[in-house]
Formats: sequence, C-alpha cells, structure tokens
Amino acid sequence: MPKASQPDNVAEPVAAKAEKKTAAAKVPVVNIPNSVGIRQLADFMGVDSIQVIKQLMRSGIMANINQVIDYETAAAIAGSFGYQAKLKPLKEQRLATASEESKKLKKRYIKESIDLQPRPPVVTVMGHVNHGKTKLLDAIRQTNVVDSEAGGITQHIGAYQVTIDSHKITFLDTPGHEAFTAMRAHGANITDVTILVVAADDGVMPQTIEAINHAKAAEVPIVVAINKIDRENANPDLVKQQLTEAGLVIEEYGGNTVCVEISAKEKIGIPELLESLLLVAEMEELKASPNQPAAGVVIEAEIDKTRGPLATVLVQTGTLKLGDTIVVGNTWGRVRAMFNDTGKRIKKAEPSTPVVILGLNEVPHAGDTLTSVVDEQHAQAMLVKQREEAKRSASLTADSVNLDNLYDQISAGKVKELNVVLKTDVQGSIEPIRHSLEQLATDEVQVRIIHSGTGNITESDVMLAAASNGLIIGFNVSAGEGARQVSSNQRVDIRYYDVIYTLTDDVAKALKGMLEPKYIEVIDGKAEVRAVFPAGKGAKAAGVYVTDGKITRNATVRVYRGKEVLVESTVSSLKRFKDDAKEVAAGYECGVGIKDFNDFAVGDMLEFYKMEKSS
Repeated sequence: MPKASQPDNVAEPVAAKAEKKTAAAKVPVVNIPNSVGIRQLADFMGVDSIQVIKQLMRSGIMANINQVIDYETAAAIAGSFGYQAKLKPLKEQRLATASEESKKLKKRYIKESIDLQPRPPVVTVMGHVNHGKTKLLDAIRQTNVVDSEAGGITQHIGAYQVTIDSHKITFLDTPGHEAFTAMRAHGANITDVTILVVAADDGVMPQTIEAINHAKAAEVPIVVAINKIDRENANPDLVKQQLTEAGLVIEEYGGNTVCVEISAKEKIGIPELLESLLLVAEMEELKASPNQPAAGVVIEAEIDKTRGPLATVLVQTGTLKLGDTIVVGNTWGRVRAMFNDTGKRIKKAEPSTPVVILGLNEVPHAGDTLTSVVDEQHAQAMLVKQREEAKRSASLTADSVNLDNLYDQISAGKVKELNVVLKTDVQGSIEPIRHSLEQLATDEVQVRIIHSGTGNITESDVMLAAASNGLIIGFNVSAGEGARQVSSNQRVDIRYYDVIYTLTDDVAKALKGMLEPKYIEVIDGKAEVRAVFPAGKGAKAAGVYVTDGKITRNATVRVYRGKEVLVESTVSSLKRFKDDAKEVAAGYECGVGIKDFNDFAVGDMLEFYKMEKSS
C-alpha cells in the first residue's frame, strides 16, 4: 500500500517550531528546588547575593543572605535577572538524602543502643504563687535569684544545673504550670521529675491542685516539698491531709509520693530533698547517648540588641558543640558561642544540660525543637520538610478531639481515653458530673477527668486540654477572652452547659456517634441606618452605612434599637444606588430591604450573621 503524500504546508510549522526552539535556547535556564537559600540562588545565577537581596526588596520582601524563599518567589527573581526558572527534579536528590539520612539514623540507633549512659534528671519546680519556688532554687544554688526578679515573682523560665555529691541535677524554674503544659502542648516533654512546693502555713491552694493535675497528665513523678516549716503557724500534717484529698497520697500515708518538709529560707531539709530527687531519678533509669548529633528543646528565647537572637536550650540527647549547624523550629544557624547558667563560655553541652546559644538567624519560640545537622544544605532541606509537615498538620483540623468527631476517632483507634477538663460554678457540682461522666466509659474508650475546679475557664485550662488532646466542659461558667483566643488557636473544643442531664446526654451520644453537629454563629457584618425611604407597595427600605465586615444578599440579619432586638429575618433586597448588588463591603453605603419588616428608624443597627458547623 503506497504511503500517503504529506501536504506542502507541513514544513512551515516544523520550521516555526525549530525557530522557537532556537529562540528558547537563547534564554539561560536555572534549575531551582522547591525552596532555596538566597545565597544559593545567587550562586545558581552567578550574580552577587546583594543584587538578589535588592531585587527582593523592590518586590517588598525584606530578607537576609541566609533566608530561605519558596520556588515561586525565586522564579520571579530569576526572571528579573533574565533567567528562565525550572523546578529542579528532586527525585534523585531526595533518594540520596533519604539514603544518607537512613544510614545516619541506623548508625545513630545502633550507637544509642550500646552507648546509653546515665544522664542528670531534669526537674521542674511548680506550686502556688509565693509558696517559695524560686527561694527553694536560691537555697539549692546558693545564689540570690529572688532579688533579681521584679517583686520576687519569677518573670521568665530559667534553667540551672547544680552538682550534688558528684551527681548533676538540672532545674527548670517556671512561672507556673501553664508554661510547663504549653511546652507539652507543642510536643516538648522535657521534665523527668516535678517538685511540688506547698507552703506549710498556707496549705493546698487552687493553683497547687492545678499543678498536680498538670504533672499527672504529663505522667511525671511528683516529689512534694512542704516549705516554710519554720513559721509559727506552719501545719505540715494538715498539708499532707489536704494533698491526700487532692489525690496525691504521700508515702507516710501509704501512698507512693515522696514528701519532704523543708524551709528554703533557713535551708532546712534541702539535703534530704535533693537525696529524694536523686532516688526518684534513679528509679526512672534516665539515660541518653552523648556521642550523637545533638537534639533538644528551646526553654526561652529573646533578641539581644548587641548579640542578636539568643536561645536557652535544654540538650536532651547527643552533645551540642561550638560550630555545629543546627535547625531550631523554623530557623537555623551555627553555634557561634555557648554559655552555661552562670554565664561562663563553654565548648560543649551534653544531655540534660541547659545552655544559652548564639548564632541563630532568627528568634525561635519556646518549645521549638533543636536538631544538629551536617551542613547548611541539610538545614535548609530540613526546614522545607518541617514547613511541609506544618502545612499538612494545619489542614488536618480533625486531629483535635471534640464531641463532633469523637466517635470517628474512636472507630479509627486514635482515641482510647476521652480527657476532660471540667469547670463548674460551685464545688458541689463537680462530683455528680464527674461520676456521671466516668460511668459513660465503654470497652473502647475511657472517660477521664484530668482536671476539675470552680470558676471560669482559663488559658491554663485550655493549654492542659490541648496538651492532653482533650476537651473542656463548662457547667454554669464561661470562658475569658484570652481562653477563647487560645482555644481557637489550639483547636480545643469548649462545651457549655447548665443542665447536668444535657451534659451527660451529649457526651453519651458523642461516644456512640449520635450527637447532632454543633453550630456556631459567625458575624459577617454590621451597618447603621442613616435614612428610611419607601420601596413600593407600602414597603420600606433602609439607607445604611456598612461599618464592619460586609452585607450579602439573602443574609440573616438582626435589627437592634439600642440593646433591644426588633426582629430577626433575612435580607430581601440589596442595592447600590439603583442597581442590585450581591454584596457590599465596609465603608460603603447601600439600600437594604428586610423580609416582613418596615419599622426602620435612623440610628438602628443591623447585624448580619450566619450559622456554621463547628469543626
């Protein structure tokens, strides 16, 4: 069969394609990965890093030479220098990196299994305000920390290491259990033992009970220090009884909680307390491998006017050394200097050692993890990975337990315990509710009250629920603005009730997957009536000025006259001048008609809202 002849016009597009290919070849191509450092991008293009920074500034991006930018930004900058950007194929690079990291991890785990050595315990001091937490550390360290604190109250987290009979102990002096739990909520479990300080003349207070519950939720052993026994009105026996009532039974009463009577002021009982700490730590069999790349957590961080970003870090495993390249949270750097808790320069920091480091590009956040890496390239690769994981984490809104998704998480095997923070208006309501909730336990899931108390819901309650992947139930109480903000950021479910039966019924339904979804009201916009005019056939419309948000057609609306709600209805018409409008934003005037309502008056306020399903 003869070949079909080709039409004459085939040559033209072929020539055109060749011409285009030749033209395209004249434009230099630069391969850029998903994320790239500014210095690295400059090297790719063979230009000065300063020129790249200037171009970024022209685009409204303030950056330094070590900053990492995404591919889209880098491609735009490359274009301004006459380069055509192409996304660098990372498959081979990832395979090589993965192989290298796999080998490193394998070596690390093998070494760790044969190179584990005892490490100092990390001890957190908690308790009610003014019960003597910092004074106790002062007695241990033989320094006068209290006088440097405003009003004698701890203003920040301090980390100190002391040596007792050749044994080291690391102490964390926190402003309270909130900071302790906030770190735990970020995944930083840094404490091995908790010292609970209780004043012998004041006894167990609400913050004492909160501290107990926060330590229990973290499954950290507690050593009780009954302080101020030197005072005339001291009553240690009463304190021990109160501790028992709070669920902390000391050894003297047949429990397993170590209790030591002390006076931080007179330095009475301090050796016995330290001996007890070392004994508890020995029972915990605390070990780590010092011969590894360092890993740790940020205790606190700040910007120093002369030295730049400073971070107090607790090294948890491995050894941190001068010159190490480290990734800390969303930043990185090289350790240019290290200082111990006395301000002395040191060259290395082993497990359980607190150290202040200098050399990071930006100030990290408390609770951020520190990881030592091989070089800058590995640091940037790790930052990219962490950011991708953060995006994935942010998109998984169902990760936090709430009554709406509880059954799904139980069915998926993600939840074995429903952790509840219970707050009520009066003490008498706690036990009936606790009993009712605990009776709802099934073979698949236990209901556990991790903290209960009276009064409104606080930020501390929210952080405890967040750290324990739990929820909050309020009975005849509300949450403060700060607590609501934190609950929104941490995605902690808060439920409010005023009838015990309704409360227990909702939880029971949630456990069985039968709870109706909860809806919350979202305010879209507000407007003020500035004129009233006829709208035909006896109807009236309001000329309004949108003061906040926006108005949309068919939106639900309330009409306020003062504090009184005149009507709740829907928007029947929305006009800008004489034209229909779909929505009108803040700062503009418009005409609004409301279904079955004509009684507008100048000065009325309109509130537009919608009901959304709670996540």
